[in-house]
Amino acid sequence: QVVLRESGGGSVPAGGSLRLSCTASGAITSSWCMGWFRRIPGKGRAGVASIDSAGHTNYTDSVKGRFTISKDNNKNTLYLQMSSLTLEDTALYTCAAVSRFMGCEAWNSYKFWGRGTQVAVSL
Repeated sequence: QVVLRESGGGSVPAGGSLRLSCTASGAITSSWCMGWFRRIPGKGRAGVASIDSAGHTNYTDSVKGRFTISKDNNKNTLYLQMSSLTLEDTALYTCAAVSRFMGCEAWNSYKFWGRGTQVAVSL
């Protein structure tokens, strides 16, 4: 079993920054793909960023240059550094994992999910 727990969400003014964290426990290794997803009110869940075992990253177009995904294997923790936040970034952010070491941008392949942390961007 894999347990993922997110933290770091909150309210932030437009243009601000926020860092999300996701701590993993259970039967998960550093070779797994990990990713961040978000669910915007009224829309489905969408992939935001992913990172593979070698540290290669992938981002959806709308966050490129603003968001950075990273991980600390020693702490079993995944991060999402978000900057230049806009109203459109308001969403429930969830981390996810899947037992594959490449092709982490295959958003439909993820098997394990956290409960999410809410991010609200305001004017």
